[in-house]
Amino acid sequence: MRLAVAGATGNIGALTVTALERDGHDVVRISRSLGVDLSTGDGLDGALSGVEAVIDATNAAASDVAGTVAYLGTATRNLLAAEERAGVRHHVLLSIVGIAGIAHVDGNAHHAGKREQERLVAEGPVPWTIVPATQFHDFAAMVAGWTEQDGVATIPPLLVQPVAPADVAAVLAEVAVGEPRGHYADVAGPERQDLVDMARRTNEARGRAVKLVPTWTAMFSPVMAGNVMLPGDGARIMPTTFDTWLADQTS
Repeated sequence: MRLAVAGATGNIGALTVTALERDGHDVVRISRSLGVDLSTGDGLDGALSGVEAVIDATNAAASDVAGTVAYLGTATRNLLAAEERAGVRHHVLLSIVGIAGIAHVDGNAHHAGKREQERLVAEGPVPWTIVPATQFHDFAAMVAGWTEQDGVATIPPLLVQPVAPADVAAVLAEVAVGEPRGHYADVAGPERQDLVDMARRTNEARGRAVKLVPTWTAMFSPVMAGNVMLPGDGARIMPTTFDTWLADQTS
C-alpha cells in the first residue's frame, strides 16, 4: 500500500515509517523539513497523491494552550481537507489515554491540542481511527528535563502504565492498513510505574545526577492522580517493559 506519515521526522513518526517499510509498504513522509507544511497546506496535495491511508503522529511544542490548540487544529484541518481531495480512505490519529476524562485540566496544552485533533477527526470527512496510547517510556525523563535547573527538577507524582515507542509505532502501522475502527482500544505497556521513579532510573542509566522534587503543576494537577492516566478496560497491552527499554538505552 501507499501510505503517508505526518510528523515523519519525529520519534513515533520515524519509528512508524520504519515499521511500514519493513512490511513492504510505500511510505510518503510528511514533514515541514521535507517540504510539506501542515500549518499552511503547502505541498500536501502532491504528497497525498495515490495515498490510501494517513497516520498522523504530529506533535507541537506545548508552550501555551491557545497556541497549541490553534496549531494542531489548523494542521489537522489542512490534512483532512487534502485527504478528502486525494480520496484517502483512512485517517489514523495517535492520541493520549485518559485526556477525555480530564478536560478540566486547563493548563495542559498538549492534552488540549490532542482533544482538538480528536474532535476534528471524529467530525471530519475522512473515515478514521483514533489510537490512544499511554505515556512513552522516555516521558518521565523528558518531563523532568523541562524544569531542571542546577541539578534539580520538579516532576508530578503520576501513576502511569508506560509503553515503548516502537510498540506504539507497530500498532499504528497495523491499524493503518486495516479498515477504519473509530475509537481504538487504549494502547499501553505491561506494567504500572511511578513517574518519579522512572525519571530517577532513566537519569541514573544515562549517568546524570538530578534531584527530583515531586510537585503538582498547572500542567499536571492533582486531578490526574490515582488511576486517571491508566488504560481502560479492554486495553491492548504491548510486551516491552520499562526495564527492557531502559536496558536498550544504555547498551
